[in-house]
Amino acid sequence: MLTPSHPTVNPFFTPFEGSIADYSLPDKFPSPFNYIPHPLSLPAVEMLQLHLETQQDWQHNFGLSDEAGSVIGKMFGVLVVRTERNEIGYLAAFSGKLAGGNHHARFVPPIFDGIAKGGFLNAGMIALSRMNSEIRMREDQKSESHETQVRNLKVLRRNHSVSLQNEIFDQYRFLNQTGEECSLRKIFVDASYKNPPAGAGECAAPKLLQYAFRHNMKPIAMAEFWWGLSPKSDFWKHGHFYPACREKCAPILEHMLSATETYAEPTLS
Repeated sequence: MLTPSHPTVNPFFTPFEGSIADYSLPDKFPSPFNYIPHPLSLPAVEMLQLHLETQQDWQHNFGLSDEAGSVIGKMFGVLVVRTERNEIGYLAAFSGKLAGGNHHARFVPPIFDGIAKGGFLNAGMIALSRMNSEIRMREDQKSESHETQVRNLKVLRRNHSVSLQNEIFDQYRFLNQTGEECSLRKIFVDASYKNPPAGAGECAAPKLLQYAFRHNMKPIAMAEFWWGLSPKSDFWKHGHFYPACREKCAPILEHMLSATETYAEPTLS
């Protein structure tokens, strides 16, 4: 198995050590919707999985031990890249949050950190919570004047919620390999969606490509796998590979890979 070499300047890039002559590089970047990852991504997956099994920096209940608490399996991804220094290695990412946070060693940062201290999202959610409390209080005080106040408060709450959601969407701007940037809302409007689905931009694949393009790295191959038990569906299996999701990721990746040569998407039976 390939192992990390000496630390590089970039803390999120893990280089392969030794020769990769036994692995042929793909002529084009394979489609992220392939179910079978390119062989070159497998050493990166092994290295990342070993890290998940041995790291001591954070705790997350994947359901693989007797740890108490809610079980939350997680999708992870690796992106094999070539750097400007002509090094070949990989980047790693997780979907959503991991161990309650967005930032962990070895994993690329989120495109937008919604839980950052002092951010607008925290202030917006506090305001929304206050509106909810006031609505509940006035609903308990049954009178005609209070009913009118409740209706007005619900209109304010809806407008505030829509405005806050749109402000969140506007923080997500995705690059392609030429540096062209496109907003989340425009991407989904162009794809004939009314609004982006919840969690769009939080999956591993967009995080990986965004970091690679921002740091002038050329993507070579990608693989995503599920780690842990799934509390919601039997579909997700520990250690199994899965393609990028279509509902949240397909429109985003269409833009992000628009300047990258890719294979044709596989025909799904």
